[in-house]
Amino acid sequence: MRLPFILPPVEKGGPLPVWTGRGFCIGGTRPSVLRYSDNTSGWTGDLTCFHENVTGSSHWIDRASRQYAAEQIKKYLHQTKNRVILEIGCSSGDMLRLMRKKFPDALIIGSDCVAGPLEDLAEEFPDTPMMQFDLLKCPLPDSSIDAVVLLNVLEHIRDDALALRQIKRILKFEGLMVLEVPVGPSLYDVYDKMLMHYRRYSPARLSELVRNVGFRIARRSHLGFFVFPAFWLVKKWNRRLLHRHGIELQNAVKRNITKTKNNRILEFLMAIELTLQKVFRYPAGIRCVMTCLKSE
Repeated sequence: MRLPFILPPVEKGGPLPVWTGRGFCIGGTRPSVLRYSDNTSGWTGDLTCFHENVTGSSHWIDRASRQYAAEQIKKYLHQTKNRVILEIGCSSGDMLRLMRKKFPDALIIGSDCVAGPLEDLAEEFPDTPMMQFDLLKCPLPDSSIDAVVLLNVLEHIRDDALALRQIKRILKFEGLMVLEVPVGPSLYDVYDKMLMHYRRYSPARLSELVRNVGFRIARRSHLGFFVFPAFWLVKKWNRRLLHRHGIELQNAVKRNITKTKNNRILEFLMAIELTLQKVFRYPAGIRCVMTCLKSE
């Protein structure tokens, strides 16, 4: 599928990139990934590998996160043809894989601030555009995207308001943003430190931030409601480890994730929660999930 908008040049005064359907063409070169800006976030390919190697694609909360996001896209993105869906922070591509399966007629675009995972994804999905850019310097044109998926990314960005303004700018009118962030400012622990979270959010603060940027909140809920009391206790306990650094910090995070990764009881509770999620909106949880529409 062709891109329904013109991409800006990678370098000032350079040739315009063209999506060929299987990679890009820039003058005489054919890069598989379009690289717009250096990674200034501090996040690295090594951190992506660490996170993916520890959690994998099977962790119950991450599977639920992707499933919920896909359901929101299906419910709120009413246009049936020529939809353009952008994932920001696609990492190892699990959400991209799900969207390609659920929305085969849409043009799915993957983006991240680091190039390594994008190169691997471009090899796996040569018919899916992959772009490296800093969201705060997003190169995409105004009103060019129908839906943006942003799962556990905003907490990594220092200027979260500017990031949301960039998303609003590139979305079409009534365009959709599916947003997910970690909840509980007082629960910031070694996991957040290791994965370079600037913050954990309160739902009220997130709602105010989103509305101030110019989004209308169509739905707000949480994931991990049933297990939140136990999660709260673990996070509070882990705060005693915030002084750790380096490999000691990595090992502490790895132990915490591994303990719950393949827990059948937690998987069962999450399955029930997702089923009830279609009817109820949960007032608390591990992550806040928000479905927003560009209102102006």
